[in-house]
Amino acid sequence: MEKWFFINWQAIFVPSISIFELIIRGTLVYLALFSVLRLLPSRQLGTLGITDLLVVVLFAEAAQNAMASNYTSITEGAILVGTVIFWSYLLNWLGYKFPQFQRFLNPPPLLLVKNGRMIERHLQRELITDDELMSKLRQQGVEFLADVKLAYIESDGRISIITSDSKTPSVPEQKIALKSDLH
Repeated sequence: MEKWFFINWQAIFVPSISIFELIIRGTLVYLALFSVLRLLPSRQLGTLGITDLLVVVLFAEAAQNAMASNYTSITEGAILVGTVIFWSYLLNWLGYKFPQFQRFLNPPPLLLVKNGRMIERHLQRELITDDELMSKLRQQGVEFLADVKLAYIESDGRISIITSDSKTPSVPEQKIALKSDLH
């Protein structure tokens, strides 16, 4: 009965391994996983498939062991979480400040359709089938491939489409629209 109310405060708050080692482990695992995920063609049409979810879960399990070995204190968990947040923020900040670095963080849009013709090598590179592409076009109200002037897969996996009948206002029309929005 006595063990029910005994709290080992030292085990809760005092790290069992070096704080510096925790930061190094967290940094190495975060940057390694970031690099692997950046190189995989994982932006398939903006969806999270079962294989993607499985990869994330398995990465999390493997990363937890690699980052902390067998940590037990709240402090160790907080240090690891802080390390991951730090690197996430730093990479986003670097991408904001340096456009060249942003291209490394987020892939540029990839052209999938040009003037009604699919670019097969780009579809193959992203592992997108013709049926998947046509499904996404239909979801955006485009029935025929011939109606597509340009279609890109964006860095987040969404498809952006410019149809042949898309009208872009001329410069004077844009100025008028902007002026009317101001009043």
